[in-house]
Amino acid sequence: MKKLLISSVFSLLTLASCNNESAVVNTVETMKTPQMENFDKAFKSLGDPQNRPTEEERKRNTSELSDRRKALLVPASKELILSTGVTEAELMRKTGGDMSQIIVWATQIYMQKSDEIRKNIKS
Repeated sequence: MKKLLISSVFSLLTLASCNNESAVVNTVETMKTPQMENFDKAFKSLGDPQNRPTEEERKRNTSELSDRRKALLVPASKELILSTGVTEAELMRKTGGDMSQIIVWATQIYMQKSDEIRKNIKS
């Protein structure tokens, strides 16, 4: 009888452990949409040697990205914005095609979606 009880407790602990493992897997990183992941990759690509600021860009001494570097972010930014149901026409109307506005809008969407994911993980 004792062996049966010990086996049952051990089995329950094993099942509980497995359930906890699957809960840990659900992180912000694993729940990101493909568009969010592409946006992440685009920002990370700014650190690649070929995408770092040039000497001339550094001399301007401004915190704003150069047009060359903004252009690296715009495709992923547009993709993220369009994934929310916004049309291309609405995107152009609201931003006027300005790269900075597109990137800012996409960043706001990214932050909002990340917050939603965090709230879902906590609940």
